[in-house]
Amino acid sequence: MSQFQHNLMYRKHLLSRVLLAGIVPCIPIGAWAQSTPPPPKFPDVPGQTPTEVADLAPVVVTAETMKDRTVQGPFLPDVVGTSIYAGKKTSVIDFDSLPQIQTDNYRQAFLKTPGLLTSELSNSSLLSLSYRGIGDPHESQNLMVLKNGIPFVLDPLGYSTVYFAPPFESLDRLEFVSGGAALLYGAQPFGALNYISHLPDRSKPFGGSTQHIMGSDNLYSTFSTLEGGNEKFGYLLHLDHRSGDSFRSGNSDFELYGAELSLFYDIDERQRMTASFELYEADHGEPGGRSVADYKNNRNQNLLDHDRVRLDRMFASIGYELGDDDAKWITRAWASDVVRYSKRQTGQGFGTVTGNQLDINEHTYDTMGIDSRFRMDYDLGDDVSTFTVGLTAMDIKAPIFLERTNPGDLTSDSGPNLRFDARRDSLYGAFFAENLFRFDRFTITPAFRLEYNEQSMDERVNVAKPAANLIEDQRSEIVPLGGLGATFEMAKDTEFYGNVSSSYKPPTYTDAFPLGGADTISDGLDAGHAINTEIGYRGRPSSWSTFDLSLFHIDYDDRFGRVGSNIQNVGRSVNQGFSFTGEIDLYDLIYGESELSVIWYASYQYLDAEFVSGPLSGKTPQYAPEHMLRTGLIVQQENEWKIAAMLTHLSEHWADDANTVNATANWNIPAYTVLDLTAEAQIWSGELGGVNSNLWLLCGINNALDEGYFSRVRANGIDPANERNYYIGMRAEF
Repeated sequence: MSQFQHNLMYRKHLLSRVLLAGIVPCIPIGAWAQSTPPPPKFPDVPGQTPTEVADLAPVVVTAETMKDRTVQGPFLPDVVGTSIYAGKKTSVIDFDSLPQIQTDNYRQAFLKTPGLLTSELSNSSLLSLSYRGIGDPHESQNLMVLKNGIPFVLDPLGYSTVYFAPPFESLDRLEFVSGGAALLYGAQPFGALNYISHLPDRSKPFGGSTQHIMGSDNLYSTFSTLEGGNEKFGYLLHLDHRSGDSFRSGNSDFELYGAELSLFYDIDERQRMTASFELYEADHGEPGGRSVADYKNNRNQNLLDHDRVRLDRMFASIGYELGDDDAKWITRAWASDVVRYSKRQTGQGFGTVTGNQLDINEHTYDTMGIDSRFRMDYDLGDDVSTFTVGLTAMDIKAPIFLERTNPGDLTSDSGPNLRFDARRDSLYGAFFAENLFRFDRFTITPAFRLEYNEQSMDERVNVAKPAANLIEDQRSEIVPLGGLGATFEMAKDTEFYGNVSSSYKPPTYTDAFPLGGADTISDGLDAGHAINTEIGYRGRPSSWSTFDLSLFHIDYDDRFGRVGSNIQNVGRSVNQGFSFTGEIDLYDLIYGESELSVIWYASYQYLDAEFVSGPLSGKTPQYAPEHMLRTGLIVQQENEWKIAAMLTHLSEHWADDANTVNATANWNIPAYTVLDLTAEAQIWSGELGGVNSNLWLLCGINNALDEGYFSRVRANGIDPANERNYYIGMRAEF
């Protein structure tokens, strides 16, 4: 048994004990013996259908169960819970507005969010996103990615990568806050993406659903839930499994399992306790990149036969909420244990591989965190203003080791030759405060955030260095950040908004502590700093239309890079342009409001991005297409069926900052256009065993035009995107 397998079995055993110890005390004695009267009027109570949304401004955002299908958004209101969004560019991606999206298709999920780019992989092994051409999308390392306000990146600053993402079926919506305006969540200059989970239906003791999808390349995806509760207690359990072979000729298979249990207990109308427990396992092949010539001749052929990535994740949280409409306090504590394991063949180049050994690499991330936020409304003159304040702290232990197999051994899961062993630690703390001042139709929101970041590295083994040069070092920094947002209501349900915010990106472990034998680091290595500026006009001027138009300017200085073997600040880039998103319900426009809707939507971004100083001056930053367009039609009969046609177009762009084209490598990504067709329909509704039940048909054609394209290039070559593929399935609700 390898060390990885031993660690995995121990962690499963440990978490099972934690689950039993945590779940049993949380279930009130006699909870199921009580009757089930209507749920209390606690804010955002699960199981209470948000009918109030229909009578208020459409930007009201409230909690929903899986069976509540009210479409919310398209942007966040001024205040939600303990957070202020006034004066910030935001997007609400509500999955109720679409047929069920397959859980790894972010191209479809971001149909109304201009600027968010997904770098598509051969299989669903990790999440790769970027925004407005700022940084490499690989593993979404330049975005703050959260679930219900809790970060789920491996290490938010030391190794800010994403290997896990919640299944779409478990989500009510995604919330995106643009650029540095996301100071309420973190320091990343590129924005924050927050996954908001469904809440349990507490109107009955038991209910649930099960969904099963089959598709091209042996795709099988299943998602099942069990939920229920009463006026005091609620629970939601979901189980998730996906597997398939992908379209590559070999070593592109994937399989993952996930489970989550969420518990809610309302002490009274002002107090709530919450708890959640999550398990996730994934195993993915890595088929490798293609050279330019090989891509043209046989784009789907795999290069690598043995490279794999495996992930094991455990997570638990507990929370306490206190408050009413005038004030609210939310505190959450969490712990997670994540193991990232990979084995990769040595000697990889751009579409080539020459080595005959495997590097076995394992990272472990043990995290303890707490987040506490308070919001208070108060009278200021004739208006109500809002103050928020919060604290976040995380302690992360992140040991890492690298082994290598013997020459000729390309099948083992461990190796006898230890090449690297180190202990890494991160200590993170942040304090933030914002105040929304309201003066009739005008608001202004100053924001302040103070970041503390401490990283340490203790190298025990590194065969690339003499023993005397092993690193035992620590770096820390305290960084103040600020922002200012404003809005002005022009007419009913339309407003001008503006925001200017500072942000920064500290060096990761790799940037701060060079691991190569010849690597050096500049004495004056600074964190990257960015100023994000945005002005826009948005609103919902009628029941049949919404829009959001904005101009943006991002000044990003002290970017990290490598000059020879030295890691240093390499220059400054300016990314600027404009974006537009909007939709029109054509049927509503012509015939008036009804249960039938024919929605035409469009989102477009024009981006002018360039390095303006440093060794890359005059080059175009990576993943910064000049034009990004998403448009299409969504036709639906309320609660009966939905059909969507979604078109995505990206213009030509680069996959590296150096804009590399040479005899062995080409990092240029040609323009591509992809059409997706999806549908869902209720094919049966009635009683089954005395329980109201529904049966839905789900189907889709991804890349219906069979576009041969790629949206991702890495050091090992071109990673092709999937050609035309299909899926069909059923969902039963009871």
